[in-house]
Amino acid sequence: MNAITILSLLLLGCFSGLMAGLLGVGGGMIIVPFLTLIFTVQALVAPEYIVHSAIATAMATIVFTSLSSMRAHHKRGTVIWSIVGQLTPGIIIGGLLSGTVIFQWLDTAWLSLVFSLFVFYSAYNMLLNKKPKPSRHLPGMVGMSAVGIVIGLISGLVGAGGGFLSVPFMVWSNIPLKNAVSTSAAIGFPIAVANSIAYIIGGWNLLGVQDGMLGYLYWPALLVLISMSVLFAPLGAKLAHSLPVDKLKKIFAGLLFLIAALMLQKALNAFGLF
Repeated sequence: MNAITILSLLLLGCFSGLMAGLLGVGGGMIIVPFLTLIFTVQALVAPEYIVHSAIATAMATIVFTSLSSMRAHHKRGTVIWSIVGQLTPGIIIGGLLSGTVIFQWLDTAWLSLVFSLFVFYSAYNMLLNKKPKPSRHLPGMVGMSAVGIVIGLISGLVGAGGGFLSVPFMVWSNIPLKNAVSTSAAIGFPIAVANSIAYIIGGWNLLGVQDGMLGYLYWPALLVLISMSVLFAPLGAKLAHSLPVDKLKKIFAGLLFLIAALMLQKALNAFGLF
């Protein structure tokens, strides 16, 4: 990697770490488009594996970033660990299915389109500060396991830490936003671990260990990204607890709109329409 590539990855690591701590998102949805661009321009990865590698590398970054962010939020006592425990089994199942089986053959065009519309809707509701029904609450164990599978599965397919799904879900279930953000930061860890292992297993027969690859994972970029992301995640967590809730909601809604736009562009590109 040349100096420009390293500098680009360092800046990307700073931003993704900040977003992980501030909004409870792993940053994968932000990292993936930029890694795709960097891998393409710098020819770091074989063309046929660029998107797969960008997603896998982004997810592996979240393993370390989420730990840093989770620790910062836990110190403030805002992580709801019972929710983490209820969602984690489903998340692991969904992540392993996504990375070892579905990731290799699924055309993600329709998936990106559907979830871009879902994220747009979530952002719209959060921006308008629509209140959920007071009677609404989290589902039972079976429901939480099913939600965990969906979050793990979708996160693995798009290379995200799940915050774009888990935070709106928890807010919809009347969990306060700051608790939802903190809990989402903790949820990002099992998501990232399960999917990262699956990406390595899934790509092992194709790529093995060669030219910086570990399965689908491009580890030189990973090392540069996490060198900054783990430092900036606690700063983001500090901001999350100092900003007013209304302002935090607007920031999160803005990020959701950005993520939705990136997902929509990905879908349109896949359909050959953009």
